Amino acid sequence: MSTGSYERAALTTSARAETTPSHVETTPPRAETAPAAGAPVRAAAPARTDQPIARTGEGASVPAGPSRVRRTVLRSRGGRVSLLVDVRACLVCVALTVLLVVVGVVSLTTGDYHIPVLDVVRTLFGRGDAADSFIVETLRLPRLLTALLAGAALGVGGAMFQSVSRNPLGSPDVIGFTTGAATGALIEILVLNGGAGQIATGAVLGGVVTALAVYLLAMKRGVSGYRLILVGIGIAAVLQSANAYLLTRANITDAQAAAVWLTGSLNGRGWEQVRPTALALAVLLPLAIWLGRDLRMLELGDDVGQALGVSAERTRLAAVLVGVGVTAVATAATGPIAFVALAAPQLAKRLTNASGPNIVASAFMGAALLAASDLAAQRLFAPRQLPVGVMTGAVGGLYLAWLLRREWRRGRA
Repeated sequence: MSTGSYERAALTTSARAETTPSHVETTPPRAETAPAAGAPVRAAAPARTDQPIARTGEGASVPAGPSRVRRTVLRSRGGRVSLLVDVRACLVCVALTVLLVVVGVVSLTTGDYHIPVLDVVRTLFGRGDAADSFIVETLRLPRLLTALLAGAALGVGGAMFQSVSRNPLGSPDVIGFTTGAATGALIEILVLNGGAGQIATGAVLGGVVTALAVYLLAMKRGVSGYRLILVGIGIAAVLQSANAYLLTRANITDAQAAAVWLTGSLNGRGWEQVRPTALALAVLLPLAIWLGRDLRMLELGDDVGQALGVSAERTRLAAVLVGVGVTAVATAATGPIAFVALAAPQLAKRLTNASGPNIVASAFMGAALLAASDLAAQRLFAPRQLPVGVMTGAVGGLYLAWLLRREWRRGRA
């Protein structure tokens, strides 16, 4: 019932009270007197609350309206399999898909060599000429797919870490997992002189080892969100010092190549980055979606989650491992790109207005942020191209300042 309906009901009740017949006896209120000695004391009858109360103005008390989040349940014919679908989240994902299509079309058609949309479509179906095929299939398409896959992986990793820590600052690049992945890659680049495959392996191992170290150091009768963040920030500072030491001890050529990699860039990315990133995401994304239900319950508290049959520490450890996996894979493909994992889950949560980690929406948002940032890095200062990490760092720094200000005003920081 709307507020206006409650007000009409209240006015109708008042009108009925005014037209009560005069012969009806009413009992005057009794004076408050102390009960006689030895007389039983009766509790006062509670006031009736069955009639709606209409209040207007500031601080008005009105009934809560319908939930903003609309959900529907899809069931199989036998009823054995059911799926809860968030309609608003689906609409957000559809809108982000449209945005990704637009960004993809612009990325594939524009540049130093303009290619019409129809020629791009013919090239994708294997009917383009040699020049179009080289530009689209060798240069632009792998870069676009790497941006989409790495952005989705960063969005998923950020969503899982923010859900585990219950803090919007619980991002892989803030906690230090991205820095650990960069340390593993730098060891391969500057010390072991490894190739692309060895660099990717070093980044994954560095991220996993850093995550386990942070998790074990933050454990004290369970893992607290703020303790996890503080320990991660400390580990990240140590690893940044180690990275700076490795750069100063390397020769100038290797140091320059490593510095470009540390910025985070999609320049020169090819199919050798697309295939392993797609394979890792195909394995880890279903696991993240499966863990999302338990993480949503744990956001209500460990006691509530355990009462619902969720093992708190086991779920957190699994979420940390999956989150580190997707983050390390993205870092291995593009370098440590800042602030995508921090901003994507929060933007997705505000658009969907849903609780929980919002894994799928965060993946779409991360892909959209990284692809759009890479397009801006290529076109804003053309013909000079910036590394995408510079663009995400500039925008993400402003977002982080706004987020810290909001948390400070709420008394959380």
